[in-house]
Amino acid sequence: MRCDLFCSVVDNFGDIGICWRLARQLQSEHQWQVTLWVDDLVSFQKICHSIKPNLASQLQNEVLVRHWTVVLPELTESDRPDLVIEALACTIPPSYLQWMASFTDKPLWLNLEYLSAEDWVHGCHALPSPHPTLPLQKYFFFPGFTEQTGGLLRERGLVDSLVKSRNSTELQQQFWQKLGLLDAMNYQQKISLFAYSQAQIRPWLEQLANAAQTTLLLVPQGQLATDLTQLFSELQTGRFDHNSLSIRILDFMPQPMYDELLACCDINFVRGEDSVIRAHWAGKAFIWQIYRQEEQAHLIKLQAFLDKYLQHASQEQKACIEQLHMAWNLEQDISTEFATFKEFSEQIQLHNKKWQEYLIQQQDLASNLVRFAENKLIMSRNFS
Repeated sequence: MRCDLFCSVVDNFGDIGICWRLARQLQSEHQWQVTLWVDDLVSFQKICHSIKPNLASQLQNEVLVRHWTVVLPELTESDRPDLVIEALACTIPPSYLQWMASFTDKPLWLNLEYLSAEDWVHGCHALPSPHPTLPLQKYFFFPGFTEQTGGLLRERGLVDSLVKSRNSTELQQQFWQKLGLLDAMNYQQKISLFAYSQAQIRPWLEQLANAAQTTLLLVPQGQLATDLTQLFSELQTGRFDHNSLSIRILDFMPQPMYDELLACCDINFVRGEDSVIRAHWAGKAFIWQIYRQEEQAHLIKLQAFLDKYLQHASQEQKACIEQLHMAWNLEQDISTEFATFKEFSEQIQLHNKKWQEYLIQQQDLASNLVRFAENKLIMSRNFS
């Protein structure tokens, strides 16, 4: 099976993060030949350090990475894939669509949509949509949290590996040493903070600084890291210490290291789509900052997720998790909500374990996608 996967790096690396994970999994676990077309190799290099942005074509982790430019290189019949994936609202070039339409055995065309917990996706998942002018149709494929969707990205053995990191002091020490954080194990609480801007973050930081418990706050590079550097000039060196709080800015890291970071922290603030899925597999308490949309439309999507995630939680748990999520997503002071969240930390941990077990019972996104594509291709070729 051959697959062309198109990815446009819109912002914040979430799009390329998802596509890079999917491409690697299709290759390593399903033995597909994958070509990943990416329009921004400089951003891609941030999460895959071996990428060479000046090359038009290169092999990375057995995946062929090609630079998606305005004018595509000339394609021949030998380049024809079995499957074409249009990922996360990017638009395949018209010249490529015309090339697809020229074949008798046309490639299967999938539109990999954004993650959604809203119930309406159940009726739209796997539906076809004919092209208005070309003899092509594409199918909508929705990642999600139920068996009526395409599922979530989850590599084979990932959860077991993260459980080992979570339960092993020795493995955690080795991880912190790899990051150059030799004193990380000395802190009573470790929090990863990956977020968009937060206008009212200072009161919460002061709360952490004045707490009896020591906190190591780990902030990956991004918008919030930039904002915090402006708030605390000392962070220009990558570190700021005040009473019980130590803030460290982290350089971009390969995806497997970020997964391990989440497993080694006690609480994870995550943003967008890629990191929230990884927080599920890390199994720790998490707070999700969903991608912002106009007219607060994202809050409806967030509530749809919380309704599913908290369906079997106690009323007290549900209230404290919902209140913290809403305050964080509205850029409000979260000091009060976070304190309540901490009081329920043990119960939240148990709830997350049950939620994770529920998700693991479902098939992962790559396997669902492979099964769907192979069935459709067999049907179309037998029919033709």
